[in-house]
Amino acid sequence: MHVRMGDKACEMKVVGFEHYMQLADRIRKHFPDLNSIWLSTEMQEVIDKTRRYPSWTFYYTNVMRQEGNMTMATYEASLGRETSTNYPLVNFVMATEADFFIGALGSTWCYLIDGMRNTAGKVMAGYLSVNRDRFW
Repeated sequence: MHVRMGDKACEMKVVGFEHYMQLADRIRKHFPDLNSIWLSTEMQEVIDKTRRYPSWTFYYTNVMRQEGNMTMATYEASLGRETSTNYPLVNFVMATEADFFIGALGSTWCYLIDGMRNTAGKVMAGYLSVNRDRFW
């Protein structure tokens, strides 16, 4: 699951973490043993909200995240060159390997993940998009 918020709002309609979790619950209805989510996000607010979903186990990278109205440029600079390069690559690989993916196809990052999943044998794997109003 990749939750995009923050400065992406200037490019597309962003939705709250709750909408992503509604889609996760829809998948779980068909696959009741599903209980783990690899979560990628730049926003600390999203990580904090995972506590509201005790029936799920969340995994994510242990990096500082954006808080408040911090710009993406400031955030990436605060991580340093190595971390700001490596942790997105970890998220990308994990997302392309997942059995299901929840994201926003209006996000270039999610579109890239979907494309890689399609070429890596996951073309029949589930992809649910939180925004149906915008596709690339």
